[in-house]
Formats: sequence, C-alpha cells, structure tokens
Amino acid sequence: MKFGEEFEGQMLPEWQQAYMNYPCLKSILQEIQNSRERLRTAGALTPKKSVHRNFSGLTKRYSRAASYLELENQDIMVSTTIGEDGFERYETSIMKVAEAGRESELVFFKTLDLEFDKVNHFYRSKVDEMVKEAVGLNKQMDAFFAYRIKVDRPSSSLTCSETVSVDVNALDSKEQRMKSLAEEMGIQEDGSNGKDSTKEITPEAPSVLDRIRLNKTQETPLSTIRNILKLSNQEELKFTREILKKIEEQLKKAFVDFYRKLRHLKNYSFLNTLAISKIMKKYDKIASRSAAKLYMEMVDKSYLTSSDEINKLMVRVESIFVEHFASSNRRKGMNLLRPIVKKERHRITFSTGFFVGCSVSLVIALVLFIHARNIIGTAGQILYMETMFPLYSLFGFIVLHMIMYASNIYFWKKYRVNYSFIFGFKEGTELGYRPVLLLSFGLGTLALAAVLINLDMEMDPNTNDYKTVTELLPLFVVAIVMAISVCPFNIFYRSSRFFFLAVIFRCIAAPLYKVTLPDFFLADQLTSQVQALRSLQFYVCYYGWGDFRLRRNTCRTSDVYNTFNFIVAVIPYWSRFLQCVRRLIEEKDMSQGFNAIKYLLTIVAVCLRTAYSLNGGNTWRIGAGVFSALATFYGTYWDIVHDWGFLHNPSKTWLREKLLVPNKAVYYVAMVVNVVLRLAWLQTVLDFQSSFLHRETMIALLAILEIIRRGIWNFFRLENEHLNNVGKFRAFKSVPLPFNYGEEEGSR
Repeated sequence: MKFGEEFEGQMLPEWQQAYMNYPCLKSILQEIQNSRERLRTAGALTPKKSVHRNFSGLTKRYSRAASYLELENQDIMVSTTIGEDGFERYETSIMKVAEAGRESELVFFKTLDLEFDKVNHFYRSKVDEMVKEAVGLNKQMDAFFAYRIKVDRPSSSLTCSETVSVDVNALDSKEQRMKSLAEEMGIQEDGSNGKDSTKEITPEAPSVLDRIRLNKTQETPLSTIRNILKLSNQEELKFTREILKKIEEQLKKAFVDFYRKLRHLKNYSFLNTLAISKIMKKYDKIASRSAAKLYMEMVDKSYLTSSDEINKLMVRVESIFVEHFASSNRRKGMNLLRPIVKKERHRITFSTGFFVGCSVSLVIALVLFIHARNIIGTAGQILYMETMFPLYSLFGFIVLHMIMYASNIYFWKKYRVNYSFIFGFKEGTELGYRPVLLLSFGLGTLALAAVLINLDMEMDPNTNDYKTVTELLPLFVVAIVMAISVCPFNIFYRSSRFFFLAVIFRCIAAPLYKVTLPDFFLADQLTSQVQALRSLQFYVCYYGWGDFRLRRNTCRTSDVYNTFNFIVAVIPYWSRFLQCVRRLIEEKDMSQGFNAIKYLLTIVAVCLRTAYSLNGGNTWRIGAGVFSALATFYGTYWDIVHDWGFLHNPSKTWLREKLLVPNKAVYYVAMVVNVVLRLAWLQTVLDFQSSFLHRETMIALLAILEIIRRGIWNFFRLENEHLNNVGKFRAFKSVPLPFNYGEEEGSR
C-alpha cells in the first residue's frame, strides 16, 4: 500500500482537514519533476553532483552539528517567527534562487510551511484542551478519594478535611508519593499561584466534600420534569456503596475516553511528522537536493514533536487507572484503556453466505411448490392473502430494512463516514455490514422455512387436521425474535441489542428524554415501517381474538381494530413530532419548529388516507390528496435541503461544497429517486388496481418502496452529519462526570 493511502486510512475522519495535505504537496512535486524534465531536455539544467548525497547513508540523519562546508552548500534555510497569536510561524528560504526551475520549489516550500503551521497550531490547541481536561479529572479524583474514605469509614470522628488529608497520604506508594495529574504536568489550577497542587485538600483548606454535589448524569422522566419546573438536578451527597460504585464506573468511562483522546492526538503527531519526512524525501529525490535533513531538524525542534505533555499524561493516566480502577492489575487495566481491535471472523462471512444460499433455495422451493400444487387461482388463495400473508410480510419488511442498513454501513465505511461515533456506539461494539447481513438473512431463512412448512402442512392430507399448529407458526417466529432481542446473555451481539432497545424506549417515551441523533434517526426509520407496525397490530387481533383457529379475518369489521389503524399509523410520526418540540424548547432552534410542522402535516395526511381506505368517498379522497401533496412537497424539500444539505449553492452545482462520493451524478439521481418514491401514496388516493395483484400485495410493494427510499436517505443524512463534524473538528463527545464543584456551578 502506498503511503498516501495509508496516511488517509489512519486519519481521524473528523480531523482530516487538520492533517498535512499530502496529495497537494505530491501534485506540486509532480510539477517540479515535469519542469525539470523540460529544462533537462532543453539543456538548461545540469544534474547536481554532491559527494554528501552519495554517502548520506553513512551519516546520522538528524545531526545537530553542521560543518562550514555544509552551511555553504545547504539548499534551504528555515527561520522561525512568533505570530500575533503567540504561535510559531516557520518560513523556508531557498538558497540560489536564481537557478533555473526553482520557481516551483518556492511554491512547494510555501505550501509546506503553511501546512506545517496549520498542523503545529492545531496540535498545540488540542494539547491545551487535554491539559485543561486533565485538571478537571484531577479534581474529580480528589472528590472520589474523599467520598470513598467517607463510605469506608462512616463512623469516623475525623472531619471531612482530615479524612481527605489522610486519603492523600494513603494513596502514597511505598517508594514514591502519587502526584495528581495537574502536579505531574506542572499545571497550576486557578488560584494556586504556583503553590503545591494539593493545598486544597489539606486540613487548613475547605473540605472537598463541602464544595461538591452529585450530577444527574443519567436523564430520567423525573429529571425532565424537574428541569421544566426549574428545580436543581444536583443531588445532595449520600454516602452509600451503591452510589460509590456508580461514581467509580463514571470515572472509569471518563478516563477511558480521555486516554482514547490522548492516543488519537499522539497518532496525529506521529502521522504528520511521518508525512513531512516522506514528502521531503520525495523532494530530495526529484529535485536532487539535500533539504530533508535541515527541514526535519526544524520539525524535531517544533512543538509538534518536541512537546512531551501527551506522553506524560498517558503515563499518568495509565498509572492512576491501573491502580484505582483495575485493582493494580496492569494487563486488565491496559486492556480496558486500549481500543478493542475487531478482527474479521471468517465464520461470519461463511455463515452469511450459508444463510444467503438457504434463503435463495427456499425462495426457489416456494415458487416450485406453489406451481406444482396449483395454489394460485384456488379458493384458498384469497383467504391465505387475507390472513397469513400480512403475518409473514412483517419479516419481509424487517429483513429488507436490515439489508438496506447493511448496505448503508458498507458505503459509510467505504467513504469514511464515522457512523460509530455519530451514533454513539461503544468503541469496539459497533456492527459491520457482515454481521447485519448475517442477522437479516438468518431471519429471512427462518421466516421462509416457516412459510414453506405452513403451506406443506396445509396441503398434506396427513397433517391437514393440525390447522391450529400451522396457524401458530408465524407467532412462534415472532416469539423467537423477541426472545433473542431481550436475551440477557452475552450472545447475538448483546451490546447492540440493548442499545437498540434503549433507543426504542426513548423514542416511545418522547419527549421525556433528551433527544440525541440515534433517537431521532431511529424514529425516522419507524416512520418508514408503518406497515410493519400494522402487521404487528394484525398479530394481536388475529391471535388475540381467536381467528387463527378458524383461519378467518374478522379484524376489518371491528371498529376497535379500525380505530387502532389510525393510532398505530400515527405513533412514529407523533414520536418524531414530540422530539422536534423538545429540541425546539431546549435548543431554541426554530428549524426544529418547522420540522415539527412537517410531521404534523404527515400525521393529518396519514389519517385522511387511512379514513379514505376504510370509508371511501370523494370528501376523504380530496382531503387525503391535498394534505398528502402538501406533506410530500414539505418532506421532499426538508430531505434534500436540510437533511442532505443540497440546493444551497444555486450558482454552482446545487450540491454541497464537500462531497464524499466522487461521481456527482449519484446525488442528482438520489434526489430524483427520493421525489419519485415519496409519491407512492398516489396509489392509495387514485386507487390503482391490478388484476394479477392482490390488495395486500400492492400494500406490501408500496411499503417496500418506502423502505428503499429510507435506505437511500440514510446514507446522505449521515454523510451530511459527518461533514458537519469534520467542519467543526468534532471528533469526541463529552463524557458526563459524577461531581459538580460549587465554583463551577457559579461560573456558569
């Protein structure tokens, strides 16, 4: 693999604009090479001979001492200045500028200096952020130590201040006293004036425990109500082991996240330094110069490579984490701190291929079975479509949506969309497209096998008497799926299952929970699965009212069932509407209000279409058509302009300035397809009929088109979110901390 590809592959996607622009520098080197070839052909360029280059491999690469002869023959000179913002600026001057063909080299070094200044500035700013975060973690650890000793010795007659002082001494190792993160780095906290960083926790200072409160890090409906009533969400300190365990878990997550940031920053420094070294080697080779050594000496002295704050912080975090969160077991502690490297398992690929083969085989067997038994056109066909088809179509909708999601993951990875960060998956637990395909085709195989067994038992005279058992097969499959979904054991991707169930619960409980991207993203998916929800409603009716015993469908004649047809269809849109209202109130973002209007229009349109399908009549038909048209126009505009970020530059290509897919035609096709698929509701209003398609088949086809539209929407929605993160260099999410200091609250 070429270095350019490896360099891009190891970038942190959200920071990609802050890395060295290696392709740009390579293109300038290509221009230099072309220019030199033209001059060499014209005879205006003489190859440079240098004895130092011939024996460069026998000398040290980064020798700090330079002889007088080397100074005379050096090709560049790098000078350092301090800008108005206090950051270093580097400027490279080329010796013997009058030589032919050196204009392109001036452009190269000017670009290289600008890129290096950008990298150096970004690295220093991020290091400052890490140091500030280290100070905050240091204060959290002070409170944690004090809280732990108070829990361990509740009957102690010592004061809180004395307890904390004892705790600090107790943390000393036998050979060396443990220092705080701030002390290790030489950081002075506010008001310390260079004094000992442990002054705050001496007996003379105010007690740590007197100045802190516990934060409500996990939002509940009760905390939401308290926020509405303007009540504080901070708890008074209660010294129990249960709370201590929760605090320890929160701090453990905070340290793991902080260490991950440090690793990314260290990797950032290494990659950019390596990129500069590679590009300078290429320059020396193409231009026949000896500039790499001098330039790399400057790089070695710069803040990017000479600062050791990150290394010190990493060592200190490892020490604290191993001792206090891993029971002094270094192997256990480092396994928690270091990211889990997911290995591609061949058995997943094999199992996916196996289930794909099973699904295809079952589909072929089903077609042959129907043809051999001449089922189409029989008296039982219509009854089967009215009863069993809605039951089994549920699995078809779910499997198709999972396949679309797997294809989304594949293309997100291909175009380096950091979907795991956007969705907030725990590092190392996110599912790739192969596991999702495995689950989808596994479910498809199970459902198709149930369909085939059901038909065979219906047609076989020996099993015809067991109609009740055959009718229960779809319910058995649903029960298996639900049992696996809530299974507490660590099988079938437990972390992903529980994450999905938690998000589902927050969608149902909207607006009592703070709305995050996974919440409204999943709620949007549910709006495309209205027909699947209606299939679940049919399950309740068909099996709950006993129709399965006689294979008949009396649900549609029930007023209760028809009323729930409205409610079930509205639930996803209503949940999404409440999420928008909550975000409007919390974030004061008027766009969320306009988004809520979109879902309100859709609710009205869905209710009118449902009423028309049940009751008929021109009044319902006109109302359904008008509101569906308004909802379609509004939704299409919102998809393309707000969710995808298109049509903001009418003078150019009507697309975003930054695109991940190189072929722009893909975006135009996606916009057209989105509009066309959104018009699928016309079938309901215009009553398109087909002699060879049953009504339930037509409904299923429209639902499939909506799921496909949602799959296309997913890719461009996350692409837009990813590019917003890139533009803001937003690569990490804040981790809630357990303690809140009184002065922090006052400063807010």
